[in-house]
Amino acid sequence: MSETYVPTISSGTAGPLGVLHLPRLWQKLSLESQGKLAAGYPGMGRGYDAMTCAALGLDEAEVQSYIKEEKPTYPEFEAWVKKNAKSLNKESIDKHNAAVRGYIHDDETRKEILSGCGLPDDASAPQDAVNLNNLDDWNGFHQAVLK
Repeated sequence: MSETYVPTISSGTAGPLGVLHLPRLWQKLSLESQGKLAAGYPGMGRGYDAMTCAALGLDEAEVQSYIKEEKPTYPEFEAWVKKNAKSLNKESIDKHNAAVRGYIHDDETRKEILSGCGLPDDASAPQDAVNLNNLDDWNGFHQAVLK
C-alpha cells in the first residue's frame, strides 16, 4: 500500500526566484508523479497552478513532464524554470505574486473550509485563498497523519 501526502508547502511561499506558489507546484507535481499525492489534490490544477505557469510563460504539460521524468530537487526545478520561462522578470513575478496574495475564494468555498476546520465564518476569519488553503491543508494533514 502506498502512502499519499497532503502538500504542506503554502501557496504563499516563494523559493529563491521569488515566485509565490512555485515551490508548492513542484511539491504537488513531484508527489503526483510518484502516485503519492493525497486524494482531492490535483497535480496541475486550474487555480494557482495554471496562474503560475501562465505568469511565467511555461507550458503546463512540459512542466509536468519535466518533473515526472527528471524528478528534480527544488533548486533543479528552479534552474529549469529559469531556462524555460518566457516571462521571468521582476514585473511578471510581482504581478503574479500580487494575484496570488489577492485571490479570494467564493463564499461557499470559504464557508466549507472554515467549517471543516471548526472555525466560525465571522469577521476574524481569513478571507484570502492562501490562508484558507493553508487551513485546509493543515486540517487534511492532521486528519491523514496525526489523528
